Parts: sequence; structure tokens; C-alpha cells
Amino acid sequence: MIQGTTSDAGKSTLVAGLCRILKNQGERVVPFKPQNMALNSAVTMDGGEIGRAQAVQALAAGLQPHTDMNPVLLKPSSDTGAQVIVHGKAVTSLDAVAYHDYKTTAMQAVMASYQRLQQQYDWIIVEGAGSPAEINLRDHDIANMGFAEAVDCPVILVADIDRGGVFAHITGTFELLSPSEQQRTRGFVINRFRGDISLLHSGLEWLEQRTQRKVMGVLPYLKGFHLEAEDSINTQQRRDREKEQLNVVVPVLPRISNHTDMDVLRLHPQVNLQFIGPQQSKPAADLVILPGSKNVQHDLGWLKQQGWDSYIEKHLRYGGKLLGICGGYQMLGKQLHDPHGLEGKAKSCEGLGLLDFETTIEEEKQLKQVSGHFCHDNAGVSGYEIHMGVSNGPALNQPAIKLPHGNDGVISEDGQIMGTYLHGLFDHKEALQSLLKWAGLEKSEAFDYEKFREDELDRLANEMQQHLDIEAILNI
Repeated sequence: MIQGTTSDAGKSTLVAGLCRILKNQGERVVPFKPQNMALNSAVTMDGGEIGRAQAVQALAAGLQPHTDMNPVLLKPSSDTGAQVIVHGKAVTSLDAVAYHDYKTTAMQAVMASYQRLQQQYDWIIVEGAGSPAEINLRDHDIANMGFAEAVDCPVILVADIDRGGVFAHITGTFELLSPSEQQRTRGFVINRFRGDISLLHSGLEWLEQRTQRKVMGVLPYLKGFHLEAEDSINTQQRRDREKEQLNVVVPVLPRISNHTDMDVLRLHPQVNLQFIGPQQSKPAADLVILPGSKNVQHDLGWLKQQGWDSYIEKHLRYGGKLLGICGGYQMLGKQLHDPHGLEGKAKSCEGLGLLDFETTIEEEKQLKQVSGHFCHDNAGVSGYEIHMGVSNGPALNQPAIKLPHGNDGVISEDGQIMGTYLHGLFDHKEALQSLLKWAGLEKSEAFDYEKFREDELDRLANEMQQHLDIEAILNI
């Protein structure tokens, strides 16, 4: 099990790298995260929903994502509440206090998934959540040491040196563990190191002497490395400033979900993608994308408060293109209804009113992997649906995408506005080029994101084999 001194310490990265290393050795390996809290999710082969990081780790292991890889997923809908997804299906919504009491039930689901994976694989590489030293969360813990103790699993602790204070992070975390938890913590990995490793040696020697645990390696800062984020928004770009640019703007909604939809655009050499947060100025753009949201009415209200409605009106008036994805698509219509109060109070509100349709939030969540064709040019498209809303209205008579089970989304009569429920739209070459041309980039370079992602996983595995004591880690 890989646990971290903090969130974003490198747990997901190490799990993905170990999965790829073991896969390359011909081992049957699977990733596992008992409990995840994230708004970036993926649809699995068995029609469920798991954290995005586990889907990427499955790819590293050469597997299709499955709900047993992440049996409990929490999707925050407010600062204090979250939708609870167990074995891929939404079962309830709870506040933090109620979920604390629910953990014993959630642990049963965790153990059931773990035992099924044990029967199928030789290696299970487990990812913790946050930090094991969160004293207030240790009672009934299922995400870190509570799980490790239950299944008698050895632990490696990873810390991020790039944020500073790495020795305090490691020693402080280690000393807050119980004696049995300290005993199962077999060593440390330091992540994202920049500079001359010789300057770190005295600190590593001190740490090993202090804790009587081995530092199993120091992974360097991997410049430009891409791994789909679990939550934090990555703004790093690979664009070539000398080539024709397509300017894309995305508002950072308070409950933004599946912002990894934008990763391909962020990495494309001809695209300048900007995430715009609260109170930031809104630059001119060729394309505005309204992303997914876990609380559409709340985020729509925020969008209007921030002046995005008037910005979008002007953007369209000057010929810009507008794409709404999932929750962003629902915002394009006239009305949003939440009669059951699934995302807050039961109420209705006005949408942006750009297209003639309405959306009603319903209790059954739609989870599908789909393939079809764009209506505007017949280009192939693949993606996945994760939504609780159903949209209806005259605008949908002009759909955006043809699917085997029916049409999806809408494209306006003038071709300026497109809405769709499909996530992952840009991930495949043909669809990417079609959308870039629709948005105004006449001659776009071919960018094979799937190959790029595979190359990055191989790069990670190679770096880990070079800088970590993989033999010592696997011999645990």
C-alpha cells in the first residue's frame, strides 16, 4: 500500500508506475483504492463509476477499469456533503458526520472487492487517501491504516519534496502512527526532487537513523509529466507559440467535475487553453467550454454572479464557439429542475436560455460508454456518460451526436453552440480534429492522446526503475 504524508504527495503516481513495472514483468497486477474522494471519475467496463486515477492505473496495469478497483467513491456536492458511490452505483448522499457512521457499512464493500481481487491477481497495489496521520479521521478509517491493518498490508510512505518541509512531513507522519502502524510502514519514497542529489544525502541518512526505516529512493521532478489528475487542475501546457493558435477558455466552477476532459486540449501544441477562476479577467477566445459540474444549479448561479452570462453573449455575438459538456450542457437551456433536491434544495432555476430545452435532475444516474458520429461532419466519436439529468425540448431535434441507442446533445442552427453529455470527447484523434476544426482551427496537427498517455506511463516506469530500489520495494 502506498500512503502519503499529504494529498497530492505522489500516491497515484507511484501506484501507476508500480502497476506498469509489474505488468512489464508479466505479472498479474491490479490497482486498488478502498475509498476515494474526487470529482473526476470514469465509467467502468461493468457500467459503474470509479475515481479517474484508478482508471489510469488500470491502463498502466493493462486492464479495463472495474468497480472493484475503487469500491467507495465520494463525490462532494457541497463543503459538507457528498454523494456516496458503492461498487459503482450512487447509493445515498450524506454529510460528513453521517458518513463517519456509515464507514462500517462501506468497509464491508471494500473488503468484498478486495477479496475478489485477491482471487484474480498476484499483486494488488493499494493507494491510500490524503494522510494516515489525520487524527480526527482515524476512528473507523477505511482509507489508510484502517484498511492496511485489516488486511495486514505493508505500507510505503511517499512525500513531496517540491512543496518543502519533506523531513518534517515524513517524521511527523511516522511519529503520529500507532506502534503497529509504524511497524507495517517499511520505508519512504521522496517525490519530485530537483537539483543535485548529493545535497540530500545527509538528510536521508538522518531520516533513516531517526526512523530506522529505509528511504527506498528519490524520484526526480519529471518535467512535463502528464498523469490525469484526481482533483487538482493541471494548467501545464505543451503549445508551440509559433504555430496557429486556438484560444480556449474554461471557467473553473466551484464544483467542477471531470475537468480532465480538457487535458487533450491543454496538451495539444496548437491550443492555448486557459482555466479562469473567480474574479479573474476573461480573455477573448475562439472557444468557450462550460465543463461538468456536481452541483449544476449552484455552479450556474456562480457563473452568473461572475458575469459569465454577459461574457458569453458578447463571445457569441463576435462569432465565437460555445461547447457545454454534461452539467455545462444543461446550463445552456432555459430551465433546470431539481424536484427531489438531489443537488441541494428542491427547486427550479433559469438556465442561460441559449437553446430551447429544459433539464430535470432524476434519481437514476446514467452511466454508459458510447461511440457514435458527430452530426455536423460524421466524424467518429467515443466517450462516456455520467449524469443524473434528462434533457428535453425542441432544440434536441438538432442533435450533436448520433449514437446507436439514440441521439445525444444539441447543435444550434447557426452551428455556434454545441452541447453534449459525453465526457472524453477530445481523447480520440478523429473527434479531436473534428472539434478543433469546428472551433476554428482549420488545419490541426494530429495528436494521438492515447499513445501519448501510454508513453508517459512507460516513461514513469523507467524513471522509477532508475531512481527507486524497486527490488527492495517488491521484496517487501
